[in-house]
Amino acid sequence: MAATPLSSALFVSVSERRRFRCVVRSFNAKPTILVAEKLGDAGLNLLNEFANVDCCYDLTSEELCAKISLCDALVVRSGTRVSREVFESSGGRLRVVGRAGVGIDNVDLTAATEHGCLVVNAPTANTVAAAEHGIALLTAMARNIAQSNASLKSGEWERSKYIGVSLLGKTLAVLGFGKVGSEVARRAKGLGMNVIAHDPYASADRARAVGVQLKSFDEAISSAHFISLHMPLTASTSKMLNDEAFAKMKMGVRIVNVARGGVIDEEALLKALNAGIVAQAALDVFTEEPPAKDNQLVQHENVTTTPHLGASTAEAQEGVAIEIAEAVVGALKGELAATAVNAPTVPAQVLAELKPFVSLAEKLGRLAVQLVSGGGTGIRSVKVTYASSRTPAELNTRLLRATMIKGLIEPAATVNIVNADFVAKRRGLSVSEEFVSLNGSPVAPLESIGVRVANAESRFGSSISDVTGEISVEGRVKGEEGGPYLTRVGSFEVDVSLEGSVILCRQVDQPGMIGKVGTVLAEENVNVSFMTVGRIAPRKQAVMAIGVDEEPSKEALRKIGGIPAVEEFVYLKL
Repeated sequence: MAATPLSSALFVSVSERRRFRCVVRSFNAKPTILVAEKLGDAGLNLLNEFANVDCCYDLTSEELCAKISLCDALVVRSGTRVSREVFESSGGRLRVVGRAGVGIDNVDLTAATEHGCLVVNAPTANTVAAAEHGIALLTAMARNIAQSNASLKSGEWERSKYIGVSLLGKTLAVLGFGKVGSEVARRAKGLGMNVIAHDPYASADRARAVGVQLKSFDEAISSAHFISLHMPLTASTSKMLNDEAFAKMKMGVRIVNVARGGVIDEEALLKALNAGIVAQAALDVFTEEPPAKDNQLVQHENVTTTPHLGASTAEAQEGVAIEIAEAVVGALKGELAATAVNAPTVPAQVLAELKPFVSLAEKLGRLAVQLVSGGGTGIRSVKVTYASSRTPAELNTRLLRATMIKGLIEPAATVNIVNADFVAKRRGLSVSEEFVSLNGSPVAPLESIGVRVANAESRFGSSISDVTGEISVEGRVKGEEGGPYLTRVGSFEVDVSLEGSVILCRQVDQPGMIGKVGTVLAEENVNVSFMTVGRIAPRKQAVMAIGVDEEPSKEALRKIGGIPAVEEFVYLKL
């Protein structure tokens, strides 16, 4: 194999001793995306339009770690383990991991978050395929399709041996009532089955819309003739079906699993099969994949198996490839990802509505930290206030909080919306939220966002609120473009576009002040983009905000501070 710009000497020497496919597509000054498992051509074409795409399959853990520091994004399916070592080996370059499918148990989310790497998946494209496969296994198991097929092909004709059971009128318990589970429920009802479900996160309204009753876990498994599993593998779902659970089931229950192998204790299932508690099982997934050739479940006469084919239709494969490619490219462009797994997520239509407020939240955080003496290193408590005509339940503020934290911390640490909460906690920063309800039509999601820093000394005394005694800034989204504006500093109302840089001056409100400050800046060849003044009352104290296109020299700032009526000032980069 020829060496490529992505291949280190270590990687080439190791890979040449192994038989894996490595196809390097193109190289120039673009981001680099490593595709570690086969992806449909439609997805690869989308990736190639934006980045250098390096397709290397069957990598060992060592090879992946050796290669990952040269990659900006990684695309995997279920066969590649993206461990903590992978993120550590990336040296901070890896920005996105795309999981082509739903389950993300092969990705260390904690490590990804700590390293500020976004993890995205493709949760919708294979929903129908997985549901159809679940139904296919359900019916094949009930009518002994696989066993009778094998028997007939071996020359036997055993009609009486393979008498099945009817689905009509039987109770199916769907464990995990998400996208796939609800699609299985719809199809099972079409077969005349009575469908119940268990999912602690599913809403009763959604279940009723499908014609399904939600039950407790014990109620569901104890009353079901058939059980179909559709939950992710997490600490709480690991070996959910164990000896204790099987003991609560009806004798002769039948089980289908197209979710994750680890949700069933396989030893307990084998015992239940041998004891007759479980009459049959249909398994598409296993704790270890591929399972050992002598795996007793695979060899069991009452178990129907398939090799993880839940998403394996031509339509689903193409859909997953396109969905994950779009998510990875969008994330590399810095767009907010609707399919992010380890970052604040909101539906796509809500993302579009929140986008200008996301920018506002980050800039207010960046502004607030610059107002704190000592570079903001001593900040311990921050409160974010949202004023809106909508109820708190109608607002998803996780993304806004994360971007505010990013603006607040970023000058002192590497942080993004993925690891913002983690970094804040590690730095001992407490971030609380407050909602202010307003009257009126909730057309816009928010009226304003405020950021208050408690127990901190300010570089600009006027930023201290007369009401709370805290450093306080407030902003709104204004104008046709929906730009972020600073509308209050401390107790002073201002009108400042949060772009570029700004000088804030507290002064005695008197004629000629704008001219005096403008003259100093003109002499230093600093271009002024705007000037606004907020005051308590005429001829009293006022705060003047001056937008500048260039950073003033120290001498220019000294001259501004030397103007007799200027009581204090601060230069802020926005």
